[in-house]
Amino acid sequence: MISLDEAVTARLESHGARFEVLVDPDAALAIKRGEFDGDLEEVIAAEDVFENASRGDRPAESDVEDVFDTTEPLQIIPEVIQRGEIQITAEQRREMQERKRRQLINRIARNAINPQMDDAPHPPDRIESALEQTDFRIDPMQPVEPQVDDALDALRPVIPIRFEEVTMAVQIPAEHAGSAQAQIRSFGDLEREEWQADGSWIGVLTFPAGMRNDFYEVVNEHSSGEADTRLVRDEDDLRTR
Repeated sequence: MISLDEAVTARLESHGARFEVLVDPDAALAIKRGEFDGDLEEVIAAEDVFENASRGDRPAESDVEDVFDTTEPLQIIPEVIQRGEIQITAEQRREMQERKRRQLINRIARNAINPQMDDAPHPPDRIESALEQTDFRIDPMQPVEPQVDDALDALRPVIPIRFEEVTMAVQIPAEHAGSAQAQIRSFGDLEREEWQADGSWIGVLTFPAGMRNDFYEVVNEHSSGEADTRLVRDEDDLRTR
């Protein structure tokens, strides 16, 4: 369960009665869109249905039965959310907006590069500063992903930016290969791998270009800085290893 401070109220009025439930705001939006596939008990603040959640008042059991044909809260809660309205205070809206703004900035930073600087990643601080120069404002009531394209459109007049993937080849020496390859292979999409006669491991991975510095950090951490990495531009480049 979540804390009361984290929850928003979903309210349904039906048959002359009011029903309220306390739920995580992002989960409430996902449930309303039919996209929630998690554990309901982990995203509610109370396994209960209220007439007035702020006072803790509960509706008459007969009203609950009339509207939902059950008194089981875990069956009623999603229905209240889907059929009702999500009540968000001004403070909760500000908090949701700031949280999603940070998620958006991090999402762009992990995927975007600067085409005028040898495809170097844009640090989050640069993206944040550039966004502040635009009219773009994150919608706290919508998922982050669909808002990324609008944010990029707003950013392009301010900084050179585009989304791109890179393919990197990495060779780990034999003394580190056993443990390091398990960590490295999960960093992106593993295109191919080879174990060499000397016990070293070669992996070719594709991932968002903005994560290249993170990739180098992972490789160096798990190979004691002894790995060899190379940007793969085409098949010929890979064969020159």
